[in-house]
Amino acid sequence: MNIYDLLPALPEIVLLTMICLVLVTDLFIKDDEKDITFWLSILTLAFTLWSIFSTYPETREVIFDGSYVSDSLSHLLKLFAVLIVAVVFFYSRDYLRHNNLMRGEYYLLGMFGLFGMMVMMSAYSMLTMYLGLETLSLSLYVLVAIDRDSTKSAEAAMKFFVLGAIASGILLFGISWVYGVTSTLQFNEISFAIQQNPGINGVPLWFGLVFIIVGLAFKFGAVPFHMWLPDVYQGARSSVTLYIASAPKLAALALILRVLSDSFGDLHEIWQTMILIIAVLSLVIGNIVAIAQNNIKRMLGYSAIAHVGFILAAIFTGTQHGYSAALFYTITYVIMALGAFGMLLLLSREGLDIEVISDFKGLNERNPWFALVMLFFMFGMIGVPPWVGFFAKLAVINSVLEVGYFSIAVLMVLMSVVGAFYYLRIIWYMYFEKAIDKSLLQVSLDMKVLLSFNGMAVLVLGIFPSWLLQICRNIIFV
Repeated sequence: MNIYDLLPALPEIVLLTMICLVLVTDLFIKDDEKDITFWLSILTLAFTLWSIFSTYPETREVIFDGSYVSDSLSHLLKLFAVLIVAVVFFYSRDYLRHNNLMRGEYYLLGMFGLFGMMVMMSAYSMLTMYLGLETLSLSLYVLVAIDRDSTKSAEAAMKFFVLGAIASGILLFGISWVYGVTSTLQFNEISFAIQQNPGINGVPLWFGLVFIIVGLAFKFGAVPFHMWLPDVYQGARSSVTLYIASAPKLAALALILRVLSDSFGDLHEIWQTMILIIAVLSLVIGNIVAIAQNNIKRMLGYSAIAHVGFILAAIFTGTQHGYSAALFYTITYVIMALGAFGMLLLLSREGLDIEVISDFKGLNERNPWFALVMLFFMFGMIGVPPWVGFFAKLAVINSVLEVGYFSIAVLMVLMSVVGAFYYLRIIWYMYFEKAIDKSLLQVSLDMKVLLSFNGMAVLVLGIFPSWLLQICRNIIFV
């Protein structure tokens, strides 16, 4: 292997090198000068973004003995992940400063988590997948507990760590069964072994596949393996919840597409039923339980579970249209979630997080523009045309109808109607209730510009959805 063989992995190399430089530099930066660490982190993400653009592959390239793949899917997801993490850092800066959490560790752990996501997106073997997943998970465990004075954060971190460790054990157990049957860890070689040796397609292989799906469902936060998600969303500081709710969803999608399509595509009939059950449970339980929530972060947590149900419903089809719909839905959901949690940071005051839905009372009186921006995010999540959420849900429902599951499509429509209730409740509080806190919102210029752009993106992507949807289709259909 020469130096040119490493070029497909240049984004990860650049990111990891810059993280090490920022880590060393941060040791010499005073606590009241942590803005320097912030800007160094943004510079790191800018260099990483440049490396992603400069190494965009014309064809699929596999390196490191078949363990790492560079293709259009990985590059698109890495591009969005880096941009989203950069926006998360901008959204979080004022919040961290006002709550005495402006530490270099937040940005460093966020970038280490991004490194794990990028490894997951290019993973082409079970081992690489696991290494990337654990790099991300360990970063998230510490991020959740970053507020050392908060018992809620400590409790959430402990739950997250224990359940995450169980999920990792289950995933490893499944991988060991698959390796024992196929004698390989590479995704494409697993698929080849199944095609060439029909005799191995039996209970031991199915057993391993079931455990792998359960482990990934834990990480995705899908029902019935969702127990950690609402507690972590509620217990973590809002800046950490913003991070968890956004970019990691892209990495989770990449993993589940690689595993189910590249490795076990020939076992579609085996995993289809399991994915369908998880998708239906996530849709129903996520939406219904969200109605009963008064805590805004907990409500958005159950909402995320419901959206995962839509993504899994698209993957369950096992078709290229379904996979492209899942990709489109995940990207658009992450953009909407980024804005919704960004609004929570905007409304949080010094030493006080936005906790209950009633904190949105009278937002239209205090700042009509940001009430409108939040309205855009809520309409997007409901799926109201012309916001992009409508076209994302439509793409998923169409992919399900194409394979003849009319009843599942009807269920998704019904659950969208049910889900509209808790989103409309926020809109009601913003526009039809009197403000409790009538103080003017103090918003920095970068936060104001980025949130406004974020809100407009949800609308503009809905008015012109075809270009992003076509990109997703081109990537999946390659």
